[in-house]
Amino acid sequence: MELTYLHTFREVAVRQSITKAAEALGYAQSSVTTQIQKLERAYDVQLFERFGKGLRLTTAGEELLVIATQMLDLYQQSKEKLAQQGGGTLTIGTIDSLAAYYLPPFIQRIRELQPGLSIRVQPENEPAILNKVREGELDIGLLLDEHHEPTANDPSLKWIKLRPEPLVIVARPDHALANAEQRSLTLPDLADQEWMMTEDSCNYRILLEKMMRSQSIPYRIGLELGNPEAIKRCVRAGSGIAILPRMAAEEELRRGELAALPVQHHELSLSLLLVYHPKKWMSRATQQFIELLQ
Repeated sequence: MELTYLHTFREVAVRQSITKAAEALGYAQSSVTTQIQKLERAYDVQLFERFGKGLRLTTAGEELLVIATQMLDLYQQSKEKLAQQGGGTLTIGTIDSLAAYYLPPFIQRIRELQPGLSIRVQPENEPAILNKVREGELDIGLLLDEHHEPTANDPSLKWIKLRPEPLVIVARPDHALANAEQRSLTLPDLADQEWMMTEDSCNYRILLEKMMRSQSIPYRIGLELGNPEAIKRCVRAGSGIAILPRMAAEEELRRGELAALPVQHHELSLSLLLVYHPKKWMSRATQQFIELLQ
């Protein structure tokens, strides 16, 4: 069985679409469909099922994805070791804010150092990232989490603390709290404010809600949005406030399009963490990228 079929299968699984996989691989859709059908005949199982407008893996497909990833990884390892060259693929799982505001300069640098390297960034929530690192689908994961010992999250994985990442509560510059006479605000000053929030699995939302509940401070969630860009646009257009990593709001704060509320609280910060599986083979390019991040 050709490894090409397994590579195609993995692309369809990752993108949940034959059309998108075909575009990424430069194949005709019919070719991708044929390869998947040949795999299904070879294994005598159904690998995908329809889910809305896309595809999702069957139980058999999920099992094959884990094995196929290991086989393709081993094949890439053999190529690099025998040819003593760079290239290959670096697959990174991370959250939207880090993908947009933290990673770009590091990706540009590793591309300069490793011109043949193919880089895939997959924005996910934290549970999905950890699961895919654990299963070997991702080379590394990048997360924002609280300042506890990272090995407590999952002792089977390896963790590296890269840096602290401050959080900022933002509002329109003409918001009443942004023009408050007092030089600093406390959490009770935010009682009953309308919040523009990320999804409930987001760690900085979880941190904020825990802080508010610990002091029995009432708050209202006016809108839930999927990414920081959408949140910033809604804050600028309305009267609500939001909590974001400072890196995600830096440009708007500098241009005066948003204002940082002067909230004083020692817990308004997370750690930027890198996670990887200690038993997954690591290419020289991946090692070099980790060194750049450190």
